[in-house]
Amino acid sequence: MHARAPAPGFTLLEMLLVLVLIAAAMALAMAAFSGSLPGMRLRAAAKDVAAQLRFTRALAISSGQPQDFVLDVRSRRWLAPDGRHGRLPEVGELRFHGASAAQLGGGPEAAARGIVRFFPDGAATGGQLRLAAAGGGWDVDVAWLTGEVRLHRIGEAP
Repeated sequence: MHARAPAPGFTLLEMLLVLVLIAAAMALAMAAFSGSLPGMRLRAAAKDVAAQLRFTRALAISSGQPQDFVLDVRSRRWLAPDGRHGRLPEVGELRFHGASAAQLGGGPEAAARGIVRFFPDGAATGGQLRLAAAGGGWDVDVAWLTGEVRLHRIGEAP
């Protein structure tokens, strides 16, 4: 009788080992690029705020009326025109710096709440929202002269 040669291919154990290695490599890559779950939340929140600021500017230009984007730092809530509103994640530090003339109220409330007002010509009162955690984070900058909204990592040039 002839001895039968083993069939070419991979064993189940070899296939499982390759799948485990691929999964581990993907998990490491995701953690390295996203900065973990809190980093992903901060980035998503910063992108959302930047989009709402751009919407507010576009509405001011198209309507011919000044429009306000209101941020409450203490409650981590924002309010944009047309009833748009949202919450920022409870993770990390949240700071807003804006034109003192545009701050709502006086005293401690002025530090806790602020507005960015967009004008019909596209200009704005300007400001910066910083979402930071674990040594990293995102800045959302609004240029006062042009009203341009920029999103960038903390430490990067805008």
